[in-house]
Amino acid sequence: MNAESDERSGVVAPAHTAPGAGDVRDSVTGDVTEGAAKEERELGSRAPGFIKASRTLHLSWQVGVFVVGLAVVAAGIVMLPLPGPGWLVIFGGMAIWATEFVWAQLVLRWTRRKVTEAAQRALDPKVRRRNIILTVIGLVIIAVLVGIYVWKFGIVMPWKIHE
Repeated sequence: MNAESDERSGVVAPAHTAPGAGDVRDSVTGDVTEGAAKEERELGSRAPGFIKASRTLHLSWQVGVFVVGLAVVAAGIVMLPLPGPGWLVIFGGMAIWATEFVWAQLVLRWTRRKVTEAAQRALDPKVRRRNIILTVIGLVIIAVLVGIYVWKFGIVMPWKIHE
């Protein structure tokens, strides 16, 4: 875990120049979304400077962030079998952890990269065509099975309106 700060050690972090509006980045970390380049944030703590200045205060801050993130992730895990947006809440808890812990930032970057790759694979014309064909075949099979059931047993409503 990265509890140390560049400010405390006296080391000045190198300044990164923001890419221009027309720059295109081909790396995995520099995705381009609709003409605007996304910039990856540096890894490490995002706590305010006055908190980073004191080791004790920073450690307390990290414990607080960890406990809050753990509560949110636990709530998301509970929501997986129960009604609620379980995965969304779990990723929210990971985002809370990522404000302070490098390992969580790396997990979120990996997850974002995998989701982007999956979305691009799903938009591949061959995959879309295959998915549409499989969906149509499945719907035809279901329609045939429902038709056979109705032909054999008829439609019986669970309520009796005419009595």
